[in-house]
Amino acid sequence: MNAPDRFELFVLPEGVKKVSVSKDTKIVNAATFTVEREDHSVGNTVRMQLLRDPDVLFAGYKMPHPLEHCIVVKVQTKKSTTPYTAFNNALTDLIGELSALEDKFKVCPFRLGVAAKWKQWVGFLPAASSPYQWI
Repeated sequence: MNAPDRFELFVLPEGVKKVSVSKDTKIVNAATFTVEREDHSVGNTVRMQLLRDPDVLFAGYKMPHPLEHCIVVKVQTKKSTTPYTAFNNALTDLIGELSALEDKFKVCPFRLGVAAKWKQWVGFLPAASSPYQWI
């Protein structure tokens, strides 16, 4: 087939930076960040986090082409901060939020118990008394 290999969606080629920055020459305090090997999930999440910052005037993203696995994030800030600082702060805040979410899932006592019981009831997992029943 003509389809690209699936690993090209997430494996960064040698010599390619994950994030590259270019300053906008026409707009004051604006920059374009190109993030390699990411899609709409990351683009929209970063954009929304940037828009939470009161110093950010504009934040938007696009995917140049469906077969190009990168996103382009444009950021414009007030004069009190730089686009690089706003982008860095947004990523730092996202890491903190995702870590807190992960910790909440680790603490939940019923998460694994209910899921395992449900799968046993449906028949996806063998009973606990015979773990190798499916082999």
